[in-house]
Amino acid sequence: MVVTTTISNSDEHLHGTFASRYVRTSLPRFKIPGGPMPKDAAYQIVNDELMLDGNPRLNLASFVTTWMEPECDKLIMDSFNKNYVDMDEYPVTTELQNRCVNMIAHLFNAPVGDDETAIGVGTVGSSEAIMLAGLAFKRKWQAKRKAQGKPCDNPNIVTGANVQVCWEKFARYFEVELKEVKLREGYYVMDPAKAVQMVDENTICVAAILGSTLTGEFEDVKLLNELLTEKNKETGWDIPIHVDAASGGFIAPFIYPDLEWDFRLPLVKSINVSDHKYGLVYAGVGWVVWRSKEDLPEELVFHINYLGSDQPTFTLNFSKGSSQIIAQYYQFIRLGFEGYKDIMQNCMENTRLLRDGIIKTGRFEILSKDIGVPLVAFSLKNGSSYTVFQIAESLRRFGWIVPAYTMPPDAEHISLMRVVIREDFSHSLAERLISDIEKVVKELDELPPRVSVKSACVDDVDGGGSHHTEKEIGSYWRRISDKKTSSVC
Repeated sequence: MVVTTTISNSDEHLHGTFASRYVRTSLPRFKIPGGPMPKDAAYQIVNDELMLDGNPRLNLASFVTTWMEPECDKLIMDSFNKNYVDMDEYPVTTELQNRCVNMIAHLFNAPVGDDETAIGVGTVGSSEAIMLAGLAFKRKWQAKRKAQGKPCDNPNIVTGANVQVCWEKFARYFEVELKEVKLREGYYVMDPAKAVQMVDENTICVAAILGSTLTGEFEDVKLLNELLTEKNKETGWDIPIHVDAASGGFIAPFIYPDLEWDFRLPLVKSINVSDHKYGLVYAGVGWVVWRSKEDLPEELVFHINYLGSDQPTFTLNFSKGSSQIIAQYYQFIRLGFEGYKDIMQNCMENTRLLRDGIIKTGRFEILSKDIGVPLVAFSLKNGSSYTVFQIAESLRRFGWIVPAYTMPPDAEHISLMRVVIREDFSHSLAERLISDIEKVVKELDELPPRVSVKSACVDDVDGGGSHHTEKEIGSYWRRISDKKTSSVC
């Protein structure tokens, strides 16, 4: 006699995911579901949800790396389960981080010997790096003021209005006044002369940007160093410079080696860089390096005897993955100086191709500069019956993600688009993008105008029923949102 049993829901094990009950119910949004589901069903459902995301390779809004070699992908997968802070358990990973710090410090011309250990730390991108550098400046300024018997409760930092939003976060989180040099039409970076005029005895540092998020332009760090040196001599102050090289730190050394922006300038005390941008590593890694040990107050470094050995640490978090640090070291030894130089030259060449193609349409004005980060920033010429926002929206049909935004104060009336050229943006992709831009503007030419660039209006936006110029509308939305437009990354 054969005994058989019935397995409940056995059909779910026999049929595919799309024949199961899991595709007939809404996905959980607020509470963890009561029971499990098969792993293949969970994978398929989550994967299907993610299909609605944009294609990272076509995301031209971001500086962040979207492609790495399969060999590096394997290293990343093999090290996902390593916690970076377990230094005693993973000493080789710690050593790789220290090697990266040394290599970056030498790349930025830090005054360290060939066999001397540089001062720096790996971070989760430039945001954390800027927080750490800012804290070091604040503590050094406070210590000096206390030693002089002067008040130390009102520090400030001077930047351009084009800085990334992480600078505003630093100022707000750590109670530092942010003094911004306003922009003006035709000049979209910090003016060094105006910056030096704004410093006072409470200024902990002046932050210069090597590669503006808005237009990719390098700020004149050398001129800033010269003017600030004169100011310090006149006043007896000792105001230093921090360079935010998040985007340009891996461009300038390879493309513009004679440009003086780094530790060759005496007042530059610290530099941050985002290796997940032109350092060519996936998102989640940045670095901050200091000129010397004296520029990082020892009181900020914690020594923890947690897992078997002394662990000096200066971070805003504790546990984090090791994979990006390992990937960075792979890129350094895989590419070498010449490999990085070749990639950056390719990026610049494709930038010129795209720039020339956009100019040939006759519709746009180029706002980005020839020297800077490989990107093209452009605005519509006067007289257009449509906006850059409509162009950006229409390009989505072809898969392109191109940001459109307005400038910070006092250039809010300027609306522009920006295309970032990364390692994986090829010559053929540049040609295709130019072709699609031409298609879009031709289509928009044939449509009735949705809104006029110079006289856009909002109905009753402030209760008065009045019409507003584009500049006034931009000011209104910035006022109610209280956030920077330069948070695009």
